[in-house]
Amino acid sequence: MKAIHLHGRGGPEHLVYEEAPQPHPGPGEVVVRVYAAGVIAPELIWSATYETNAGSLRSLPIPGHDLSGVVEEVGPGVATITRGAAVYALTAFDRDGTAAEYTIALSEELAPKPRLLDHVHAAAVPLTALTAWQALFDQGQLQAGQRVLILGGSGGVGIFAVQFAHRKGAQVITTTSTSNVAFVRSLGADVVIDYTQTRVEDEVHQVDLVLDTVGGEGTASALATLKPGGTLLTIAGQPDVRQAQALGVRTAFFPAQMGDTPQLLTTVSRLIDEAQLRTSIAATFPLSEAAKAQELSQRGHGRGRIILHVA
Repeated sequence: MKAIHLHGRGGPEHLVYEEAPQPHPGPGEVVVRVYAAGVIAPELIWSATYETNAGSLRSLPIPGHDLSGVVEEVGPGVATITRGAAVYALTAFDRDGTAAEYTIALSEELAPKPRLLDHVHAAAVPLTALTAWQALFDQGQLQAGQRVLILGGSGGVGIFAVQFAHRKGAQVITTTSTSNVAFVRSLGADVVIDYTQTRVEDEVHQVDLVLDTVGGEGTASALATLKPGGTLLTIAGQPDVRQAQALGVRTAFFPAQMGDTPQLLTTVSRLIDEAQLRTSIAATFPLSEAAKAQELSQRGHGRGRIILHVA
């Protein structure tokens, strides 16, 4: 089969499209024929991309962990899923990933693919939807009637965060660029700040929760929008703890987590098939151009996810 291998630690220049051994499932595993895989911008700086759980180096790791595809083969002891099932998933970060024609997944990682989405759009969902849900509700404890500021409402995580918060009954404030103002309003944002024209700290005050998907200078600016006792969660860097303490607010860095991903993804599938959630694609690339896709993802790319179209 064809796959993307990392031939060194660093940037996209180490991604090589080449032959790889066809995987076969062990107990509790399935082989999925990958139709599409999501590109994860910071993946190449994660230690888990290159190392096993024991800390030893992995040989020519395959990146990528979002997938949408079809079950090709089931291993011993798998009774909950059958060959031919259309599935999507976020696979574990410490194993070879989904930038390949076939990949190994654990049966308990897989959820039914949303029927209303093709594989390319389905592959855009897992990591971003799960991160948005877990940040808002598991970590942020967002409640109906609260005010939430989402930095980067048109990005992969932001798109789902705006929709989830709106469905919860929170007042949703978000930032985006001029070209995406109407788009994020259509997702359910009550207030949209065009960051190219307005400083968020000049317009937004007394929010209960900030979800920062952007990082950089925006993180410090967002701290000033919180009411005393409020919380800033960031997936894009470390906040200034001293500044937060001076303002009487709480901060936390929230990396992507696995948790009960199949159950959450099954819920997300249902909401998508009920036309209650939307996703967006920034660009697609063939598997052979994974390095170009990774380069674009690291530059920032506007609206939605970058996807590798594999099959």
